[in-house]
Amino acid sequence: MQANNQPLQKLNIFSLGSLQMRTFHITWLMFFVCFFGWFGLAPLMPAIREDLHLTKGEVGNIIIASVSSTIIARLLIGRLCDTWGPRKTAVRLLLVGSLPVMLVGLAHDYTTFLLFRFCIGIIGASFVITQFHTSMMVAAHLKGRANAITGGWGNLGGGVTNMVMPLVFAAIVGMGYTKSEAWRYAMLLPGVMMWIIAFIYWRYTKDTPAGNFSETGHEGSTKKANWSILRDVRVWALALAYGMCFGMEITFDNVASLHFVDTFGLSQKDAGFWAGIFGFMNLFARALGGLFSDKVGLRFGLKGKGILLASVLLLEGLGLLLFAQAASLPMAIISMLSFALFLKMANGATYGLVPFINERNIGLVSGVVGAGGNVGGMLFGFLFKSDSITYVQAFSYIGFIVIGVAAIVFLCRFTNTPQALPNEASGPVLAMAD
Repeated sequence: MQANNQPLQKLNIFSLGSLQMRTFHITWLMFFVCFFGWFGLAPLMPAIREDLHLTKGEVGNIIIASVSSTIIARLLIGRLCDTWGPRKTAVRLLLVGSLPVMLVGLAHDYTTFLLFRFCIGIIGASFVITQFHTSMMVAAHLKGRANAITGGWGNLGGGVTNMVMPLVFAAIVGMGYTKSEAWRYAMLLPGVMMWIIAFIYWRYTKDTPAGNFSETGHEGSTKKANWSILRDVRVWALALAYGMCFGMEITFDNVASLHFVDTFGLSQKDAGFWAGIFGFMNLFARALGGLFSDKVGLRFGLKGKGILLASVLLLEGLGLLLFAQAASLPMAIISMLSFALFLKMANGATYGLVPFINERNIGLVSGVVGAGGNVGGMLFGFLFKSDSITYVQAFSYIGFIVIGVAAIVFLCRFTNTPQALPNEASGPVLAMAD
């Protein structure tokens, strides 16, 4: 029997019987709810654009604002996880972040809406907490798949919100409210969800299997940030890679509904459905990336993990080029599913590497790489705001950029990690039930 105060040696995803597995499920649920709130406005943008009389350039600025604030927030949250611990960090982020989510309905012009969208972006830093907390709860040979599952199921919030929020919007309109009122009231839902998960996180999780940082005297509570990790080229390679996969994911979450409405003439509801399908692939695709990363790592080490990441990035880039050239809705859907599969696998493969770059600064490395994802999303946003570049052209440019970064990752030497991979011969490591 495994000691209750030790990291998990086997992942029983249908179990809530241990602190480790409760934390595993609560931390991805926390990220799911934050992702739901973060992108709750995206599927409603056709109505918001009409209500606030937004231009294409203003919509592009809103997309940039929604992801740019997360860059700084992820760096800060990574450091706070190392000091406060993930439990306190998560609860405080949820409570503070719920305010702009619920108050965005007070915006009545472009400037105030842009400001609220910027503030809402801080809750995207919840991803760093999820990856940090998951890494604290599982053994080294499980980190890739465990991080991929919690990250992927959290990202699933982007798919669910694309499907659910248009229905919530329609239900509010059906109750007699105007479209202008409906999108504002709809955002109360994710805010309340964040309050509920904040209570659950505080009540039912601990920072580590052995207890909270305050109870265990964890050294992270007093140590200074080791910014020397920024001299490690592997950190920057992973930040670039994450910019190409997660950065593209949040960009697509922001523009998918508008693209389907404007390019293929779909209704807001139907556009939200297809955009939701993209997000729903997180149910399994990111986990596949983490699972393959673990398996490749057992046989070929970090070098193999790096080659896997470069490969799925290459396939993502090729899929994006196909999507950009799709002339019909069926072809757009098929090509979207292809690049989505490899994009989300790249997400999982990236964080299959992150915990092994610097064991004593997992939170900081997670924060830097996570911020890289949002830098990618922010830069891609400039392509979608330009009046001289169509959405189709923007997707093509991004496809070529992703292929270029795949080459950089392939050339990076993912070796000489200070952390060994213990328990590599411990037998089956993914059990579906107790």
